Amino acid sequence: MSWVDVDNPCMPVKGARERYLVRHGSKVDLEKIDAQEKSLFGDAGKGEQEPQFERLRAELQELQKVLYAQNQHRVLVVLQAMDTGGKDGCIRNVFSRIDPQGIHVCSFKKPSAEELAHDFLWRIHSKIPANGQLVVFNRSHYEDIIAVRVKQLAPESVWQRRYRHVSEFERMLAEEGTTLVKIFLHISKDEQKRRLEGRLANPDKHWKINPDDLKDRVLWGEFMRVYEDVISHTSTPQAPWYVVPANRKWYRDLCVARILVDTLKNLNMSFPPITWDPGTIQVAD
Repeated sequence: MSWVDVDNPCMPVKGARERYLVRHGSKVDLEKIDAQEKSLFGDAGKGEQEPQFERLRAELQELQKVLYAQNQHRVLVVLQAMDTGGKDGCIRNVFSRIDPQGIHVCSFKKPSAEELAHDFLWRIHSKIPANGQLVVFNRSHYEDIIAVRVKQLAPESVWQRRYRHVSEFERMLAEEGTTLVKIFLHISKDEQKRRLEGRLANPDKHWKINPDDLKDRVLWGEFMRVYEDVISHTSTPQAPWYVVPANRKWYRDLCVARILVDTLKNLNMSFPPITWDPGTIQVAD
């Protein structure tokens, strides 16, 4: 079944939130999720997606204006993926129409000495959105479980309790008014190889490659197992995970945009009412 409205080919792809949501208490098996799929786009192909994507970006732009003007809701988008998974491209494509004043993108890399001197959530908390803000995390607090566990940077007693710390932290954020959307961009191992080889073949993209990062590819199976465990344990009603097939970049962007548009619509936002009569105002010459 296609989610495309056959009577309106510009109707953006529907159903992404429902299809890619990891329901609370369910067990994720990434091997059973086809990173190549485009099921919500029916039989249409890449060349037919642009009108739908443009409409979604326009909707997201308008919804963000209301979010900013109403100044009541806070929205946090968490993006996680393996290397070359498309976080940068997704952020660039999906959010390109939003007023730069209305969005903040935070990238979390290896913790600094100062950050390591605090608890692992210290560097995260200061980046959480305030009222009216939309914030996107390019990697996040989940690195302090995933990378730490896979690379054995700390004993199990440390990373194991962080599952509880993260869930309690996100519950607090939700109860204080933050809407959380966590998205794992799921690519296959073969697709990662293709993208890495593409970077190696293009001198303009050599800056994106750190030879040390290629060591993570050897640990692919362990990363997948840990991602499955983390997503399964931390997808909650107040902070849900979505696993989005990301081999097809255009389909990835469509689905992410659709998830965000539907999430913002569910906030039932509106521009704040005015307390004065426009008919009584005159602009001086």
